[in-house]
Amino acid sequence: MELNSKKKLHALSLAEKIQVLELLDESKMSQSEVARRFQVSQPQISRICKNKEKLLADWCSGTANRERKRKRESKYSGIDEALLCWYHIARTKAWDITGPMLLHKAKELADIMGQDFVPSIGWLVRWKRRNNVGFGARHVLAPPFPPESPTPGLMYQPQPPLSLKDFTPEDVFGCAEVPLLYRAVPDRRVPCDQVQVLLCANSRGTEKRRVLVSGLQAAPRCFFGVSSEALPATYHPDPCIPWSEWLAQFDQDMGQQGRKVALLLAARVVEELVGPPGLHHVRLLPLATSSTTPSLPSSVVWAFKAHYRHRLLGKLAAVQTKKDGASMAEAGTGITVLDALHMAAAAWAKVPPQLILRSFIQEGLAPGKTSLSPDIASEMPPVPSGVSREEFSRFVDLEGEEIGPGVCKAETGTEDQEGAREDSFEPLPTKADALRALGTLRRWFECNGASPELFEKFYDCEAEVERLCCL
Repeated sequence: MELNSKKKLHALSLAEKIQVLELLDESKMSQSEVARRFQVSQPQISRICKNKEKLLADWCSGTANRERKRKRESKYSGIDEALLCWYHIARTKAWDITGPMLLHKAKELADIMGQDFVPSIGWLVRWKRRNNVGFGARHVLAPPFPPESPTPGLMYQPQPPLSLKDFTPEDVFGCAEVPLLYRAVPDRRVPCDQVQVLLCANSRGTEKRRVLVSGLQAAPRCFFGVSSEALPATYHPDPCIPWSEWLAQFDQDMGQQGRKVALLLAARVVEELVGPPGLHHVRLLPLATSSTTPSLPSSVVWAFKAHYRHRLLGKLAAVQTKKDGASMAEAGTGITVLDALHMAAAAWAKVPPQLILRSFIQEGLAPGKTSLSPDIASEMPPVPSGVSREEFSRFVDLEGEEIGPGVCKAETGTEDQEGAREDSFEPLPTKADALRALGTLRRWFECNGASPELFEKFYDCEAEVERLCCL
């Protein structure tokens, strides 16, 4: 009796499996006929048909080993994919990649992912075989996504830097330094203080960085007794944005998340940085000085300023109600830098993600296609009552107008004059004051017909204040 009568298994390579699928699609051959042609069993052909989509995806990826007959998944598939992504990015940058470099990077990725993994030479050999990786001639990826075709009436925007393609849209950030007259009034008859606001968001609009406000005063009176950790935005007592400090914090935050991100910056900012910043997780992508593409889409900046101005007008109207007979100019002098921090944080939170996404795509800074939405006004704050749309638009763009001579100098003395009239700072509110204020606010809601939705928000605030009072 023959001991080796068992039929020997004939496994097909990826290239042969694709041929099987082509034969079945393009001819009238049955699975049994195809099996006899390739000298395999009919169930094997059936399994190939069942895994058709996965096989075609491997074939089209260009990274799979097409002569490999069996694909065994790695136990550490997450590290496999992350290392392969890093490898392709390194190849586009024409780096000389060696085996020890890949082993070191794999260990670094494993530590970031929190996996107890020590890559070996054998693992690296199998990883290269699985992903069809070799150290031959370098490959360069295709150019990055071009901006969408300009719609009628829109200016054509230049393409983004080539290295932008190396990052996913979620990891591409844009930032802008926005001048803001924080207590301006619509008629512009009174002088206004100007601060610098730093805005930063990723191209998907899913991530907004904390607002930074840079002012002229080292210690405004309104900050007395205020905890910096409790502020909704960061305040820097200097007329210029502290780019080095801000970039260092951004880099640290991305390192804690295990991310590598790109940051679009104006070329002027990069040139003014003192010394090369030691960034490990944030790559600066300066836009050319001649480029008309902003580092943060102008429509995003305009939306932020529109929400800020809308909130400012509401606060000015409230101050006028409190002080009977007060003019808009007099009400404006009561707006403090601390008020500006709260309003800036609220305005930035109001800018919708879909507006940020569409703006990045229209500027050519993110892949995708979009058109100007006919209801774009729905993503902007409504025009306040008593102000026409044209007047509100001019009010939003107030910083673009020329400031009269000596205007800001007169305004910067406002808080100093207020301080000269007061012998001491206003006492800090106690826990009892906070609880009484809650009672007063609730009573005011009850007497003025507040909606159930507003009461729900109030209950959340009330519970949090009561919790803090018990600490």
